[in-house]
Amino acid sequence: MPTILIVDDEADLARLVEFNLEQAGFQTAVALTGEQALTLAARVKPDLVLLDLMLPDLSGRDVCRRLRADPATRDVPIVMLTARSEEADRVQGFEVGADDYVTKPFSPRELVLRVQAILRRAGAPEATERVTLGPLELDLAAHRALVAGVELELTALEFRLLHHLVARPGRVQTREQLLADVWGIVSPLETRTVDTHVMRLREKLGVARELVETVRGVGYRMADERRAGARP
Repeated sequence: MPTILIVDDEADLARLVEFNLEQAGFQTAVALTGEQALTLAARVKPDLVLLDLMLPDLSGRDVCRRLRADPATRDVPIVMLTARSEEADRVQGFEVGADDYVTKPFSPRELVLRVQAILRRAGAPEATERVTLGPLELDLAAHRALVAGVELELTALEFRLLHHLVARPGRVQTREQLLADVWGIVSPLETRTVDTHVMRLREKLGVARELVETVRGVGYRMADERRAGARP
């Protein structure tokens, strides 16, 4: 049974989320501060962390950064819970390793569905093969991405997004398709999440960034072998 660590200093909200997750069959642990969250994460080894951005001691970004720095929690999916919806706040969360974000107020049922989707995709078995496209190489078994032989520091969600695009070279993926296939979310209101993640992914790809092509008004595609080979 998966364990979800809920980190929020609003005790009433934390209890509401806890109740809904337990009704859906999850085990839960609740932390009201950042330090308590780090202690609980080391003890219970959660399968996913719901992390509020605004905490009384450490910020959610600091907690996220420290969880990502610890080998024991480095690959645990982290979903930011935040009252802030500005793009800059989302980008900062992604920069320190958050996999997704949910803006308050939110529907507890929708949150449960999102948690289920993220865990389902995080636990999906990877094919034991390597995929190469131009300077980009994905080692699916080891969950590693390299550009010109240099390993990239990707979050679990960024790796899934990259793998999804690389597996379909030359095929246009709409924002709605990516949201459903990578995030497990069916909502036209969340497509900015896709744009923000693609922006961060391109920054990390460096010399391979142009392999991810924007199809204006539609979505994104990964360059096919011919175009990838033609790039310097």
